[in-house]
Amino acid sequence: MRNAHAGRSASPSHHHTGRRHLLRAILRSAPLLLLGAWLALLPTQSASAMPEFARRYNLSCAACHSAFPRLTKFGELFIKNNMRLPNWMETADQLGDDRLALPDHVPLAIRAQAYVQARQGKAIDPVSGARQSATTDFQSPYLLKLLSSAPLSKDISYYFYAIMAEKGGNGEIVVEDAWFRHANLFGSGMMLGQFSLSDAMFPREIRLPFQDYMVYCMAGITYDRGVQFDRDVGPFGLTLGFTNGNGITDNFKINGTGYSRPDRMFDNDNSKTTFAHVATDIGPVAVGLFGARGKQRGAAGPAGMDKSRRNTDKRVAGLDASGDVGADAHWYAQYLWNDWRGFLHADPTRDYRWNGGFTGLDWIPNERWPSRRRTTTPAPATSRAPTPSTKASPSTA
Repeated sequence: MRNAHAGRSASPSHHHTGRRHLLRAILRSAPLLLLGAWLALLPTQSASAMPEFARRYNLSCAACHSAFPRLTKFGELFIKNNMRLPNWMETADQLGDDRLALPDHVPLAIRAQAYVQARQGKAIDPVSGARQSATTDFQSPYLLKLLSSAPLSKDISYYFYAIMAEKGGNGEIVVEDAWFRHANLFGSGMMLGQFSLSDAMFPREIRLPFQDYMVYCMAGITYDRGVQFDRDVGPFGLTLGFTNGNGITDNFKINGTGYSRPDRMFDNDNSKTTFAHVATDIGPVAVGLFGARGKQRGAAGPAGMDKSRRNTDKRVAGLDASGDVGADAHWYAQYLWNDWRGFLHADPTRDYRWNGGFTGLDWIPNERWPSRRRTTTPAPATSRAPTPSTKASPSTA
């Protein structure tokens, strides 16, 4: 990633020192790496791969996932169809009310993830420069998710999940995706709740790499609360949304007079973020354009680690593209440009512009992941599904 300030190049001695540290870290972590390789070669138990959607529709997880949690074209079509199949009504309780379709069981699932990791990385205090490091780590459990989703009526579905072990902060509970979606409101789909703005481009929760799409996190276009509309117009898939613009942690307590009760407002100012995404296919390549505009708190304090009470203008523009290489490989790329006006509290007259991106290639190496069999699935939906991912994986119970 590149910003407005270019850094100095490292000296050769620093390169040699870094290589020596990396070699020592690899040698120290060799037992863990061998253990991880041995575990990866163990046979999988398909009986334990029973997420909620698979149970409800009596389907294999492989119908929607080519390499978990990556979606197949059928999985994208499932999401575009409001996360239901044509026979969804058969899975609902028959209550004598055509407007209501409650599931015939409590729709819960559990997803667990664990890792053994070796890396060359440190925690560095930006003020004092103090460092802390650990080259190997047993990350078990890394996270536990409680998921739930079901149709509630002809047009309405809901989805939410809560992380019960938050990536090292064991004992924390964090709700990320939580929304209702109406499939046909004046000809458009409408989603109301908590979701990631960046999911219109590449849903982060169905990525295969362990590393996050950090450019989305740094641009502040991940989880927020708001409303999103989507529809197809000819060959184009359109997404338009409005969110609070302050993420899912900031708020303020109401204590003024008038007709009110002690409560908290999720939005801590009167500004809203507007975002849009346009997607289409150009031959075998799916392309999309993204734009967002809103306000964010500026940076204050030592090394800019604190938030200013002053709002600053923010503009984001992005270009995304993806495609297939044969039946077993899928490539994707993202470029993001950001313009933050007066972001630094110490110098509000200065604008800060930066850009970044990522690119990747997902490869399904063998028949253990039966991707070739799914080339006969129904015709795919628009390449960029307008709603967030289901986040259901074979590790879901």
